[in-house]
Amino acid sequence: MAQNKTTENDSSVSTFLNAATDETRRKISFDLVALFEDTTSFEAKMWGNAIVGFGSYHYKYESGREGDAPLTGFSPRKDSFALYFSSGFKDREKLLASLGKHKTGKACVYIKKLEDIDTKILKQLITNSIEDLKSKYF
Repeated sequence: MAQNKTTENDSSVSTFLNAATDETRRKISFDLVALFEDTTSFEAKMWGNAIVGFGSYHYKYESGREGDAPLTGFSPRKDSFALYFSSGFKDREKLLASLGKHKTGKACVYIKKLEDIDTKILKQLITNSIEDLKSKYF
C-alpha cells in the first residue's frame, strides 16, 4: 500500500509562510495561524511541504488504508487559501451560508482574504469539524 505523502514534519511554519513574495498573503497566513491556534489550542505544524496543520488524528478506512492527518489546517495556494475541514460535520451548510465570500470543495473551503468572511463563523467551522473528527476517530 502506498505511503501517505502528506505527513507531519519538523519544517518551520514561519519559514514556509515567509517564503511568500506577497506581503498581504504573508500577513493573512500569519493571521490564519493565530486564529487556528487560538481556536484549536494546537500549535501550527507543517504537513507535507504546503499544509499548515493543527492537531492530528489517526484514520483507518474500511479499505485498510490508514494514516495520520491534521485535525484542521490551511494551505496558502496561488490564488486562494484552502481551509481543511471534515466533510460532514454539524451545521456545515448553515455555517457556510453565513461565512461570507468563499468557494467549497468536498471538504475544503477556499477564501481569498479574511476581510471577505466572518471570522466568528470560521472559528465555529473549525470547532465543529474537529468535534466531528474526534467523534469518529478518538
